[in-house]
Amino acid sequence: MEMGKIKDLLKIRGIANYQFRDDVGTLLFPDQVAIVKSRGTGRIRRVLLGKELLATLRPTDGFFSLSIDGAKRLADIPSQFRPRVIVSDLVEEFVRSGRSVFAKHVLDASREIRPYDEVIVMNSKEEVLACGRALLNGEEMLQFSHGVAVRVRTGNKKIDAENSKLDVPD
Repeated sequence: MEMGKIKDLLKIRGIANYQFRDDVGTLLFPDQVAIVKSRGTGRIRRVLLGKELLATLRPTDGFFSLSIDGAKRLADIPSQFRPRVIVSDLVEEFVRSGRSVFAKHVLDASREIRPYDEVIVMNSKEEVLACGRALLNGEEMLQFSHGVAVRVRTGNKKIDAENSKLDVPD
């Protein structure tokens, strides 16, 4: 591995360790990731594993915005802190389609979540529904009965084969 790639890998892992508060950088971004840089500035923009986007490095604050694939990887990592918000099954389809999560639909949330943290939205079976940005801290998400708790950026629009049966004549 060349020196530039090692340096970039250490950088993105360090950012992930800081942002997600545990030593998750190595598990989230293995050695096989591809790091895409901006042509104009040469700064890191995206991190891919194979053809799947894991995360985008935001130029405004230097933190990661997760993709659904990145959120799934992070959700599978055993960690003390998992930035997750569990919502009612009643709103699962709305959240999957990219709609925001309201506090009254939050069943559980990591107490360590701070406003503007990157969070993973899950259903009661702990399947990843979406990822986005927390607008409330974890305690407020559980105590409030109104207002937006998570501004969803990307919904997991996967459609189950069983749930998407078409009315096709025999």
